[in-house]
Amino acid sequence: MTNTFKALVVEKENENLNLNVKEIEPSDLPEGEVLVKVKYSGINYKDGLAAHPNGNIVKDYPFIPGIDLAGEVADSKDDRYKAGDPVIVTSYELGVSHFGGYSEYARVPAKWIVPLPEGLSLKESMILGTAGFTAALSVQRLEENGLKPENGTVLVTGATGGVGSVAISLLKKKGYHVAASTGKDSEKDYLQQLGAAEVIDRKEVYNGKLKKLDKQKWAAAIDAVGGEPLASLLAQMKYRGSVAVSGMAAGVELPSSVFPFILRGVSLLGIDSVYCPMEEREQIWQRLAGDLKLDNLEDLVYKEAALEELPELLPAVFESNHLGRVLVNLEG
Repeated sequence: MTNTFKALVVEKENENLNLNVKEIEPSDLPEGEVLVKVKYSGINYKDGLAAHPNGNIVKDYPFIPGIDLAGEVADSKDDRYKAGDPVIVTSYELGVSHFGGYSEYARVPAKWIVPLPEGLSLKESMILGTAGFTAALSVQRLEENGLKPENGTVLVTGATGGVGSVAISLLKKKGYHVAASTGKDSEKDYLQQLGAAEVIDRKEVYNGKLKKLDKQKWAAAIDAVGGEPLASLLAQMKYRGSVAVSGMAAGVELPSSVFPFILRGVSLLGIDSVYCPMEEREQIWQRLAGDLKLDNLEDLVYKEAALEELPELLPAVFESNHLGRVLVNLEG
């Protein structure tokens, strides 16, 4: 590798954060058994938090964000990996307390690495990224809990976001009738292109009034919103329906009652992609390269960005003004 390479460095000055692409050295990287030449990364909600003064996920500066990366092994102290091996690293402490993927090189613990499965390119793996992994994990958990296409409509909330957009496509591929909930009336065509059979206004899920029980509508749901909309959604689930929840865009409080659970047998499934066991993690990535491989992956890319564009793009994460995924290309 070269003596220096580029990375996006976040530095803190008083209460302000400065984001700049800088030249750093290998000695600046944290400890880890495997050095990866990063090819691609992506932008996630947590990456926006890591670049926000009040994000509260990064404790020490300077810092390199990026909770996803895919690339080739440059050097390894672990016998399982050799130079040139294509690998994926997502979750764990990457981009939170351990320097992340917004760098031309990253050094990571070997136990965080997933070998790139056959049938998936490095670029495709980062079009999916943590968002795609979370969506696939949600689908798997719902099916393990009994969901089948004949059970009825599956609702996806926050449908234009990273998790939501991939979830729609995965469910469509598996033969489900998908309803997409969104506050963006202009994106009906986009959501239908992804595979939504119907697009509804998010006010149909939550109109500002909570009921302990409501009309039964959904066989299952993938929710990346949380908060009061999730409480309203639980009241609308069909008997023995399941909700896979992975987000908190609408808040962390859940003002629900026990009625959906004890009168309708509804299941609330927590989806954690951060510390998902490695055996299951590898299985999900194998499925994303196999039976869940999407034909429309490129349709999920809102923008392909260079490292130098990130100081402008990361603060915009909270404006919710893009669709699908932003792919970060570090190949130059």
